[in-house]
Amino acid sequence: MANSPQSKKRARQNETRFAVNKARRSRIRTFLRKVEEAIASGDKNAATEALRAAQPELMRGVSKGVFHKNTASRKMSRLASRVKALG
Repeated sequence: MANSPQSKKRARQNETRFAVNKARRSRIRTFLRKVEEAIASGDKNAATEALRAAQPELMRGVSKGVFHKNTASRKMSRLASRVKALG
């Protein structure tokens, strides 16, 4: 348990950051799920649009420190190749 004023403040800040990061992660996962659903339905146009919407969200997560840059790049690359394969 936090005792000093500094550690109490850090605990409060950590709770706030956790809530913000959790919301960001959830939002990004929603965008990724929309791409997955579009790929599963076989609709290339919908999948392309969903991917186009998901890419800036993923990179925003990187800039905010929620995801590592390579993780986001890997996810985008794999999704893009799956969308391209729909033909």
